[in-house]
Amino acid sequence: MTPTPATTDAALEDFFQQLQRAWQETQLQKLVLSKYQGLDPEWQRVQIRPVQLKTEFLLQFVWQNRTFDQTKNLDFAAAVAQLRQWLGQCFFSAHLTTASQELQLSYSKKGKVLLSRHKKAGTTAMPTAQPLSGEAALQHNKVKQRYVEQSRPYLQALGITDNQGQLVPSMSKKWKQINKFIEILAAAIQQTGLSGRQQVHVADFGSGKAYLTFAVYDYLTTVLQLDAKVTGVELRQPLVDLCNELATRVQFAGLQFEQGDVKHFKARGINVMIALHACDTATDYAIEMGIRTGAEIIMCSPCCHKQLRPQLQTPTVLAPLLQHGIHLGQEAEMLTDGLRALLLEAYGYDTQVFEFIGLEHTSKNKMILAQKRRKARDNQPILQQIAALKAFYGITEHCLETLLQAAPTS
Repeated sequence: MTPTPATTDAALEDFFQQLQRAWQETQLQKLVLSKYQGLDPEWQRVQIRPVQLKTEFLLQFVWQNRTFDQTKNLDFAAAVAQLRQWLGQCFFSAHLTTASQELQLSYSKKGKVLLSRHKKAGTTAMPTAQPLSGEAALQHNKVKQRYVEQSRPYLQALGITDNQGQLVPSMSKKWKQINKFIEILAAAIQQTGLSGRQQVHVADFGSGKAYLTFAVYDYLTTVLQLDAKVTGVELRQPLVDLCNELATRVQFAGLQFEQGDVKHFKARGINVMIALHACDTATDYAIEMGIRTGAEIIMCSPCCHKQLRPQLQTPTVLAPLLQHGIHLGQEAEMLTDGLRALLLEAYGYDTQVFEFIGLEHTSKNKMILAQKRRKARDNQPILQQIAALKAFYGITEHCLETLLQAAPTS
């Protein structure tokens, strides 16, 4: 993208004119506000998209916080008023996506506004069109918001789509999981600034059949047009061979698969560390590796929380609740992942723990997402919180803490 030479006021007004035009012509797909510098330490970014509630068309604002998200629906006039109040005051970047183009509004350190625009491939100038209405408008926007194009050849090679590029019914849940994962990754890449890098290295531990691994490589190279290297690490050699053969078939030159596990793999220079469904302490080894190598993004979906459960000493006040095995297991899971999140915070990351995708798509749906902070902060209060939690529950060892204390981070 090339910044449009314009004065601050002219660039800002041009941005709002394009936003209004996209709204009126039902071309608006989404608007993302980032680079938050306001007073609320929990705020990170805001995602905005068109929605229909009964017969009314609104803009849905989703505040993405470190701990939970908030949602509010505004009519267009109120939304514009809110945006004018925020831009340049607490949010210093806005990315607008329409059916035909993308616009990036940014503020320099001196307060100058720059507006960049990028025409989408295969589109002409935005036409004047009659607005769509009702369900048609929502379907239009929903299709355009996909992060993964169904026509991509690797999807057919993986058996997600058929020879005509249509979704195989039995793969519908996997298809939704892929799209949601790439949506989360895309936001993290934008937030950490990796989209501006010339080269990005991703490691996916326990890559399995590599549905997500292929999608990550395709998104980085096709959509973001980065020089990406993606390594899938899998213990089962037949799957390694199969995935390498498929990567060669679809001409993904920067995608390769290696036999191994997270405990023994030697990682260097990784920007994004992914470990989905790593069993028990394998998740701790993956997180520790991500921290050691200085990864800007760490994405984990833990399972099989076994290490802490035998150590737990039930506090007297909680004994009536934890006499049931299912509650004890849930408590062990919460403590295990809660301590992981706190340790990531202590070692320089902003961390979120949330539901990755609905239980109807996968039973292992928790995601730990950590993004490396650009500015250091005092970690002593967090370490004190960790110590207090361990003392309260009688925990003597947490695998990730032990690994991180073994040697200094890079």
